[in-house]
Order: sequence, then structure tokens, then C-alpha cells
Amino acid sequence: MGQTAIEVCNLYKCYDKTTAVAGISFAIAQGSTCGLLGGNGAGKTTTLAMLLGLLLPTSGTIRVLDSDMVRNRYAVLPRINFTSPYVDLPHRLTVAQNLDVYARLYGVRARAKQLRRLAETFELGALWGRTYGSLSAGQRTRVALAKALLNDPEVLLMDEPTASLDPASAETIRAYLKDYQRRTGATVLLASHNMQEVERLCDDVLVLQRGRLLDRASPEALLRKYGRDTLEQVFIDIAQRPAS
Repeated sequence: MGQTAIEVCNLYKCYDKTTAVAGISFAIAQGSTCGLLGGNGAGKTTTLAMLLGLLLPTSGTIRVLDSDMVRNRYAVLPRINFTSPYVDLPHRLTVAQNLDVYARLYGVRARAKQLRRLAETFELGALWGRTYGSLSAGQRTRVALAKALLNDPEVLLMDEPTASLDPASAETIRAYLKDYQRRTGATVLLASHNMQEVERLCDDVLVLQRGRLLDRASPEALLRKYGRDTLEQVFIDIAQRPAS
């Protein structure tokens, strides 16, 4: 927990006259789970995309596992992964074909064994031969989670990881993620609107509002600071606060 896995300094992302991310800075300790909270348009997905190297920042620096993600992201990409309901896999490929392609891209060793393990973990057996485009939203979420864990990532970036899952399936996924992190020491950055999920999984929480870092604390400390019983109440308080 002493080393830094993710370090962001004075990060901006601007589109013409719109500033999606406005000078945020933070560091995330290796082996921790950090929540990224904020309403729609707060900059969560944009921040995750820049951390992955999918978007270039307008200015600022990003280091993941001690690599500069603007200048040298290919050195670290095999060691990280992500999942998001806003990023689809190829619709015409089957679940098996999609996961096999990504396993090859990540250079996964013992590929067949890893695919079997993830198929069992995420209950994908009945979906294995179906095309991704034919799946329900919840089924796609499970496939995307399997994809995100193919390479046993050291850093896992997650955008609404249990979106569209029923409560029982979501709880199974959360338990698996906690166990995965305990086994591997992975670092997780989790963007979610599910406040119970954040309370359950996160050691620390970053709160964004209109692209700015508004607050940072553990879930327990945020409850004390805002005098609330749940993170959902804290979230509503922050969302209704006028932007400074």
C-alpha cells in the first residue's frame, strides 16, 4: 500500500469551449480500491479514458505503474485493463471468439485454461457460442468483466462494473473483485453510481463535480463530514450543491 500505482497531476481535457476535466490531481496507492464519484457530466468517464490512453489530455501528466501514459503507454498497457458499459465488443463475434481475440492481444499464457476459468467464474458457458450482439445488457456486462480480467491486470479501471446485473449477480461480482484484489494486490479505480457498491468495495473516494476534484476521503470520513447515514445521501448533497 506504500507505493503509488496511479498518479495524476493538474490534468485538463478541453473540447472547444467545454472543459470536461479541469486541473485535477490525485494519487492512488498500489493495492487499494478507489471510488470515482460524480453526477452525469462530472468527468468520470473522460478521466478513465485518459488514464487508459484512449484520450490525450489537453495538459497535465498521468503516470500508471510508473509509466507516462501520454508518452509511453504501450509499456504498461499489458499490465492494465478496463470494463465499461459504454464500450462494446464486436457484435458479430461469439463470446468465445471475442475473449480469445483479446486474450491473444494481451499475450495471455495458458490461454485456453484462462478462458475456461473465466467462463466458469462469470457463468458464460451457455453464452459461449452466441454472438455478442445477441446478448442482453446484463450478459454483456458479464462478458466485459471476463474480458477485463483476462490478463490478470495489476491496475483495473472500472466504469459501472455491475450495470444491468440483477442484485444476486452483482453481489457475486463484487465478492469476486474483493477476492481478486486480495489474491493479486491489484489496484482498482471504480466509477459507479451505486453507492452501496462504493461503500462495500472502496478504501478511498474521489468526488468530481463539473470536471473538478471537489472532495476526497474514505467512505466513512465522507459520512462524518457531511453528517449523513449513507453515501447516497452524500452524493445527493454534493450533486445539488451549486458549482463554485
